[in-house]
Amino acid sequence: MDLRTTALIVIDVQRGFINHNSRGVVPAVVELVDGWLAGGGAVVFSRFHNPAGSPYERITGWKRLRTADEQALVDELAPYVTRAAAVIDKGESSVFTEEGIRVFRQAGWTDLVLCGIDTDACVYDSAIAAYQRGYRPWIVTDACASTGGPEYHDAALLLASRNVSKTQLITSSSILASVSGPTGACA
Repeated sequence: MDLRTTALIVIDVQRGFINHNSRGVVPAVVELVDGWLAGGGAVVFSRFHNPAGSPYERITGWKRLRTADEQALVDELAPYVTRAAAVIDKGESSVFTEEGIRVFRQAGWTDLVLCGIDTDACVYDSAIAAYQRGYRPWIVTDACASTGGPEYHDAALLLASRNVSKTQLITSSSILASVSGPTGACA
């Protein structure tokens, strides 16, 4: 993995998205961020905000992720925020907001390594948006989770394997091995 053209995108690992289905992924995400930064790579964090009147509220009745406490990244990631290349606040599922597009374009990244919460929503939508914009998305399967449970996580990975490519689904261990070894393509 060439860290000059690749960024780690940590999607919505926020207090408001932590429940019994997603809590277990936090250590894997922290280990991935720590190893990525130690290897000299760029990290971007995203934080989801759900403003009043959003489609999430109007269509599905979902009113979470409104308070500062719910929107905050989990405590375990707080020490890494100051070392981030960017923090993208978003009111939609994909990180490809106007700000996200500007950040990615200005940095010149071609590959985006995605991890976070929810695999079946924000991670998947970001991977599809990346693919459609000509970026190469990598989904770190063991550093993603769904608040809806493992069946939603697995369903999203199944769809990603078809719509992005099975070769773009990778594990934390393969990513960490690639950043500590010589630069090259992930297999």
